[in-house]
Amino acid sequence: VQLQASGGGLVQAGGSLRLSCAASGRTFSNYGVGWFRQAPGKEREFAAAISWSGVSTYYTNSVKGRFTISRDNAKNTVYLRMNSLKPEDTAVYYCAARTYGSGSYYSEAMQGYDYWGQGTLVTVSS
Repeated sequence: VQLQASGGGLVQAGGSLRLSCAASGRTFSNYGVGWFRQAPGKEREFAAAISWSGVSTYYTNSVKGRFTISRDNAKNTVYLRMNSLKPEDTAVYYCAARTYGSGSYYSEAMQGYDYWGQGTLVTVSS
């Protein structure tokens, strides 16, 4: 499956953005999807994940209550709605997909994902 992330940009602190991750290739609904981010000079870190059905979601503590992950399998797209953005949210955001069978739909480790999209840059000004 090929993934294409988009929707990044420059926003003031307190503002909102919605990122999109569009998939092509295989049946997207078979995959769990995660969003990771990488701030300048830092390692890539997990942000949020969603199960293949969209029923289950998981967030890292730093974005919980501010970010919402969702998906529309009919459109082969996963979204990350980001509200109350802070300067520390500035990063390149990546989406990734994983097959999980009977296991967990998410992993906080990069190696838990099989496919990656290119990143989209989010810059939050203070």
